[in-house]
Amino acid sequence: MPKSPAVRATIGLAFGLLVGLGIASSQSPALKGFASAMDAVGTIWVNGIRMTVIPLVVSLLIATIAREKDLGAVGKLGGRAIAIFTALLIAIALIGVFAGPPLISLIHIDAASSAAVRGSSTTDVASVQLPTFASWVVSLVPANPIKAAADGAMLPMIVFAVLLAAGLSRTNSELRTVGAEIFRAVADAMLVVVGWILALAPIGVFALAVTLAIRIGAGVASAVGIYLAMHCGLLVVAGILVYVIVAVFGRVSLRDFARAVFPAQVVAFSTRSSLAALPAMIDGADRVLELPKHVSSFALPFGVSLLRANTGTSWVVSALFIGKLYGVDLSFAQVLVLAATSVAMSFSVPGIPSGGLFIIAPAFMTAGLPIEGVGILIALDSIPDIFKTLVNVTSHMAATVLLSRSEPTAAEAKYVSSLDRERAQA
Repeated sequence: MPKSPAVRATIGLAFGLLVGLGIASSQSPALKGFASAMDAVGTIWVNGIRMTVIPLVVSLLIATIAREKDLGAVGKLGGRAIAIFTALLIAIALIGVFAGPPLISLIHIDAASSAAVRGSSTTDVASVQLPTFASWVVSLVPANPIKAAADGAMLPMIVFAVLLAAGLSRTNSELRTVGAEIFRAVADAMLVVVGWILALAPIGVFALAVTLAIRIGAGVASAVGIYLAMHCGLLVVAGILVYVIVAVFGRVSLRDFARAVFPAQVVAFSTRSSLAALPAMIDGADRVLELPKHVSSFALPFGVSLLRANTGTSWVVSALFIGKLYGVDLSFAQVLVLAATSVAMSFSVPGIPSGGLFIIAPAFMTAGLPIEGVGILIALDSIPDIFKTLVNVTSHMAATVLLSRSEPTAAEAKYVSSLDRERAQA
């Protein structure tokens, strides 16, 4: 069995689709029973993923914020970094908003297949109403945080977690340290649980692929193929956009930027992890681009922790595909709301493969999409996640370049220092 999780999941996906298509063409009662069992296995695996979302995100937020005695310690540099992150997120999200709907419309799934998939869903998509903007703003402050957690309301839980962490950071140093360590322990434990669940990905993906192939038949192959090609293609466009932004707003040559980020991109491609690529990014920023060390040493870890630049495009395209699969039409307003939500929630995406799909469920419910679609997306995410990580890593380096624009590079600082020495000697 291959060691790479992406390869194992891809094998599980391909094998599951083949088995599902075989069962769909068979009339064997035994095979039908096997399909029912696979449906249950896939549901259990998806429930296991959903189980980790609230405790993981909330504990990570509280542990990170509560450690800071002075919440303004990040200061001006942190504020500028978040502004740059947000601008990159919005720019990339617009690719999905405007290119996603016409491209997804090219996928054809017949009405009977959509009805079959929709009939198997446990989510009554017709009963889910899109909230007004006013009600959405009010809902951000949860009257009952426990109920919000039970309902999977992620944004209200994030608001509660930030407020709790801010309060904890104002307690005495001993209590603050103990509290932060408790939540850090919970976060670390949840990451272990997530690792266990992801280790079962080949089984879960296989089970989901079997049931998906049975429900929509041979059409699944072309529909899935087109979706994967479109998703990866739009992520490539997003990556190119990041290079264009560096060329227009940065002050480094594209050749040097490409040379600096390429080793990190190689690591990202093979591991699907921005964190694993961080040492290569730091080396490229310091050695190749000669960016100010105090900027690169802050911006790159900060970006790896917070910036998931692919989120806007990936969420929109994924939602449109699931909508097509289940016969749910999303209006342009819903697509805009989904894109805006992705920008806000991207800062809480866990830094694990397919991390963005772990918190997409509340956005799906808001858009009237069935939660079961999340499991399908995870099953299909092995290949797109490679391109997502490449976009993220490239954006981390680009954000660092943009953040350093007002700061002297190492070479410039050395030149200024030499001028100062000459003036002093004169």
